[in-house]
Amino acid sequence: MSADPATVAAARQVLAHLGVTLADLESDVGVPVSLPTVAEYLPCVIAAAGPGARRTYGTYWERMAAAWGDWPVNRVAASDIEAMKQEMIATARSRRNSRNGRHAGEHVIAAARAFYSRAVADGLIDASASPAHRVAKPRRLPSTRRALTPHELEEINAVARTSGNDVILDALLLRLHTESACRRGGALALRLIDLDRRSGLVRLAEKGTVRWQPISLDLAEHLYEHARVRGALLSTDRLLRYRNGQPISSRRYDHLWKRIGERLPWVAAQGISTHWLRRTTLTWVERHFGYGVARACAGHTDSPGSSTTTYIKADIHAVADALSTMTDQPHPLATMEGTSHAWTMTIRR
Repeated sequence: MSADPATVAAARQVLAHLGVTLADLESDVGVPVSLPTVAEYLPCVIAAAGPGARRTYGTYWERMAAAWGDWPVNRVAASDIEAMKQEMIATARSRRNSRNGRHAGEHVIAAARAFYSRAVADGLIDASASPAHRVAKPRRLPSTRRALTPHELEEINAVARTSGNDVILDALLLRLHTESACRRGGALALRLIDLDRRSGLVRLAEKGTVRWQPISLDLAEHLYEHARVRGALLSTDRLLRYRNGQPISSRRYDHLWKRIGERLPWVAAQGISTHWLRRTTLTWVERHFGYGVARACAGHTDSPGSSTTTYIKADIHAVADALSTMTDQPHPLATMEGTSHAWTMTIRR
């Protein structure tokens, strides 16, 4: 006869109030308590994780299930996780931005910690019993990304506009990322309803945040025309689309930078990617308009960093001022006129 779920929940609350876990009952009282196996518990972890965590840790959770699937969650030792970390570092696939497997090793530890943090929260084990938190994460190396120079940016745009099977799409992508400093995920998620042509705004949903970001009116019109011509009709239809009308995926970015790297060897050598455009724009905004405006342009929250950030928050009008100056185009939300600092961003037809 199975226990009543309400009774089980009440018992867990009592144990939590007493500061006792199931592992304590097993070790101290001597009564064996059946803990779920790694494979049995993993669906609970996945269900409670956000889309970003599932995307980042999914591969490593699968590895954990394959290696330790039949083990109770309290049987995995710190040395087991350390061994998997070393294996992932040694077998990591070499990419343009790889750091000799360091990121793979870091993700193994982070995925294991997420798994066991959930087990602690569910009262399966005590916090001190988590094997993942006994394994040190590899120290994150400083980023090699930097702001591109105006000449480098122009070279990249020139190649995108003169090669490939869809130069309009590629030029539009580069311009969108340069003007808005958005991430790939933010651009891929854009829908018709996220475009405000009258106000020169796009609504970016990325990394758990949502914000309206100023873009030039010219870019807003190009985005709308691009979407309509390629089959976007409903307000929830994706904005960026292939010639056949299908929404683009992250593969378009991979092909774009591979092609640019083949024609500009310095792009391939340095592993330049879309995120470098974000770094370029935010650096320019910080140099000309200050840290507060750059922070607002990036869509960063005030949670990390010093308390000073509370007092230097910039609003959307300040971001519009920076955009207007950068593009030398008027913006409905700007409070000042553009200056000679402008970059030339064009879409050639």
